[in-house]
Amino acid sequence: MGVFSNKIQRDELKAGDHIYSWRHVYLYAHHGIYIGEGKVIHFTRGAGQEIGTGTVLDRFIFSSSPSNSLDNPCPRCGDQSSLDGVISSCLDCFLSSGDLYLFEYGVNPAFFIAKARGGTCTLASSDPNQDVLHRASYLLEKGFGVYDLFKNNCEDFAIYCKTGLLVYTTISVGRSGQAASFLAATSAIISSPLRFLTTSFSGLTAVGCGMYCLSRLVSDMGVRRDVTKVPVERLVARSGIEPEVGPSETDKKD
Repeated sequence: MGVFSNKIQRDELKAGDHIYSWRHVYLYAHHGIYIGEGKVIHFTRGAGQEIGTGTVLDRFIFSSSPSNSLDNPCPRCGDQSSLDGVISSCLDCFLSSGDLYLFEYGVNPAFFIAKARGGTCTLASSDPNQDVLHRASYLLEKGFGVYDLFKNNCEDFAIYCKTGLLVYTTISVGRSGQAASFLAATSAIISSPLRFLTTSFSGLTAVGCGMYCLSRLVSDMGVRRDVTKVPVERLVARSGIEPEVGPSETDKKD
């Protein structure tokens, strides 16, 4: 693995790894936690879709691209088209004919910025694999709340399993690097007052790239201050398993 690709081989996988696979010509990536023995726990929107907006656009943009038809379900997983929330699938169904990638934790800021596409790494550190597997298995049984494309998606689920960190404010995106990248790109294009300091194409490009990188960096779980560590049992005990929970004084990060 390196700056250009996080692709790995199946025999390199370890239980507790955060993995992902790109969909629809790299339009988005689907994330999950590998638990060993060829199985992955991941979070889906439901109705046969991995992600979605909850609108009619989902029919055209965000399909789950199943590797098995309803008439020929996977012999290991069966028909999962009616399932929603946190589910367990075999690695083949999770990958859906795509390549396998490993999400990286504890990277340095320079490496993070060099990985221009969000949703591939974070500055935050991973907890031990036994903690990761406990969270994933617990949430498979109890659920992870209501799916939200920007605040509670498959990447948010996997990052929580790996770190135990949750966002406790209601004014920002969740933990997802993909959502943060989308909003960073939007901000760089239309919101930066610095764009008025130059009229040249190269100058506008430099300002836009700078704003994009800065926005991504400050939105990362390893940098932002609006996060708190929440035990999975406490998370599930709260009504509706609401991700934006207020921290106690002992929970807040310094």
